[in-house]
Amino acid sequence: MPEREIRRRTFLQLSAGIAAAGLAGCASTRPTVTRTYAPEPVPEANAFLADMYGEKPNELYPLPAIPYEKIDPRFYRQMVADPTGEKPGTLVVDVGSHFLYRVYENGQAMRYGVGLGRAGFAWAGRGVIQYKREWPRWKPPNEMVARQPELQQFSIEAGGMDPGLKNPLGARAMYIFQNGEDTLYRIHGSPEWWTIGKSVSSGCVRMINQDVVDLYNRVPNGTPIVVTDLTGGGMVQSQPMPESQPLPDQQPLPEPSDYMQMGPDGLPPPQPL
Repeated sequence: MPEREIRRRTFLQLSAGIAAAGLAGCASTRPTVTRTYAPEPVPEANAFLADMYGEKPNELYPLPAIPYEKIDPRFYRQMVADPTGEKPGTLVVDVGSHFLYRVYENGQAMRYGVGLGRAGFAWAGRGVIQYKREWPRWKPPNEMVARQPELQQFSIEAGGMDPGLKNPLGARAMYIFQNGEDTLYRIHGSPEWWTIGKSVSSGCVRMINQDVVDLYNRVPNGTPIVVTDLTGGGMVQSQPMPESQPLPDQQPLPEPSDYMQMGPDGLPPPQPL
């Protein structure tokens, strides 16, 4: 083989080897990039709601956490522009939208979602929160016991149903009077969080237990309250504002009857109207 051809082949072989070594070196020396992803941070709003509707272990009957993710966000407790035009300190129940407002200064209001039973549509007008109860007893009136004999164990004569998580009045109750008379209209807690924003078969104005505890702490005896339908353009039934007649704290208060249906498990039945 001519020397010239030998030199040409040798050059090609050496060039190929150098190129291969170069490629191998590039592959082995390039830094390996490992992508790591930090877990998604919990949004501030969700952390806030988780605390708002979380467990309340310090209650007389510890409240379980509420799965707030399953509730329409419209019905979360929140500060909003006041749509009522009422004086600061007033409570307004808007039966048309299933909201309850506690009016503040500067055109603001704390808004809560509520559920409404038949009794929740039976009375409208102006009244006062005559008094309040923490973990109230529930006493069905004699007329209800006559219709539902199984409630005899909770009758007025029997002393009513003990407070607790299954009590239809929940963790707190606020009793509405008008002109010194009990309207039998209540704002109360309920373990049935899924009924908030709905019309159900029983009760007056029911709230998530965590919300009713919050409202209870904002509302003194004698607080004025308006029950109306803001979506209907005004009062369902207008009544003059009665004078507050708070009872002395040291005086034992009578436990009123409460017109509220109960299911066989001791809870108000959740089916819609």
